[in-house]
Amino acid sequence: MTEMVHAQKPVGKPSGMPPVGAQELLAALNDPARALDAKAMAQLMFRVWGKQTLMKGKAGARVEGTTVAWAVINEGPARVVDAHGALIGQMKSIGKDGLQVLALEMPNFHEIDYRIEVGGMTLLAGSTRIEYYPLPPEAKPDLAIPQGRLEKFEWKDSRVFPNTTRNVVVYIPSQYDISEPASLMVWQDGSRHADPTGGLRATVVMDHLIAKGEMPVTIGVFIDPGHTLKQRQEDTKAANRGFEYDSLGSAYVTFVLNEILPQVKQRYSLNWSDKPEDHAIAGGSSGGICAFNAAWERPDQFRKVLSWVGSFVNLRGGHVYSAFIREAEHKPLRVYLLDGSNDLDNPYGNWPIANKNMAASLKYMGYDYRFDFGECFHGSKGMSASLPDAMRWLWRK
Repeated sequence: MTEMVHAQKPVGKPSGMPPVGAQELLAALNDPARALDAKAMAQLMFRVWGKQTLMKGKAGARVEGTTVAWAVINEGPARVVDAHGALIGQMKSIGKDGLQVLALEMPNFHEIDYRIEVGGMTLLAGSTRIEYYPLPPEAKPDLAIPQGRLEKFEWKDSRVFPNTTRNVVVYIPSQYDISEPASLMVWQDGSRHADPTGGLRATVVMDHLIAKGEMPVTIGVFIDPGHTLKQRQEDTKAANRGFEYDSLGSAYVTFVLNEILPQVKQRYSLNWSDKPEDHAIAGGSSGGICAFNAAWERPDQFRKVLSWVGSFVNLRGGHVYSAFIREAEHKPLRVYLLDGSNDLDNPYGNWPIANKNMAASLKYMGYDYRFDFGECFHGSKGMSASLPDAMRWLWRK
């Protein structure tokens, strides 16, 4: 396998890429010569939203970085207001066909409920979120460093989670040598995190860190949550995800150890270390508590945990973990947690408080842990900016 070096290719549709055009619209509106060219401005707007979408009055806000843009077609002067009716901005008319646009720089880590109004009547309403992190250098492909290859298979013969189907993506570093046992890292919500054009770009980050010697040569196993057999193929939300990820106990880690990892070894003739300190497990949201739960249940198999915006709340009893940590015998785990002040707060719990409680319990019990707390919302954007540094910390000797 060491002779076969393939550039990474997307294993699914590109995801997590910012919409383009909002910043160009803002620049054009601030340039008198461009703003007066109605035809060129209209073409730019059609490119950003689509002509049919605009004509149907369904052109919602577009966000690029911290720039937000709105558009509408209406003869009357339009404006954008927030949920309280306060003016966000007056829209600018483009040409004589009622085309109007507004583009503004907005504060980062900001959520807006907005309405587009004409004469006090709402034409369109929605909400949008500004959460911008620059992409770290390690998340950008570099042809000067060796790139691992990605393999993919479907698994639908589970005994632990019967009547489910899921995709598994396997990352094999270019530096992998079958004669030298590799390290292992298992990722939940796998396909989108393995996608080298996606939001997290975990495999690209692994390329960089392995090449620099900042993490060991590591096989990545990216496991999707289960779709039920009754689901339509086009359904993007895995119906079995909450049950698999948020449930406490050993079912999920048993599934990983007894079903997925043997399949990966067999299909691709891989050799990884049997030392638990060479094994890591990762995930975000429900995937984050899933990763921690797997290592908590089987520290003889997983010693490193990477969790972001982890759902340590009462979805399926996960809120008890901060107490469990304090009451149980110390386990040989290294745990990285990330969360932010804009994370979820709903009937199941408060995610920022829950993650702070986890960090406090880990500190109290003397665990090897790190907790990065910022302003991120629920999702993977905050982790995407911190992933290289988090991985260096997790894999440090």
